[in-house]
Amino acid sequence: MYVILVYDVGEKRVGKMLKLCRKYLHWIQNSVFEGEITEVKLKELLSKARAIMTLEEDSVLVFKSRDEKWLEKEIVGQERNTLDNFI
Repeated sequence: MYVILVYDVGEKRVGKMLKLCRKYLHWIQNSVFEGEITEVKLKELLSKARAIMTLEEDSVLVFKSRDEKWLEKEIVGQERNTLDNFI
């Protein structure tokens, strides 16, 4: 499946959450990630995210799609991180 993950965590936990999400998805902008991921890997990621989070203060949003081709993305302004593959 294709997901967009967005998190909002306290300043002390941002670095840990960033490092965790980069293991599973592509960094797009600040606390925004996207990419292909299996259901099992997504559950693993969210479980590890819960361990980092303070659930009363922090949040993680996951938008799911069966395939990236069903998602239209428009960028206005500077793209922070391209997903181009270099060979």
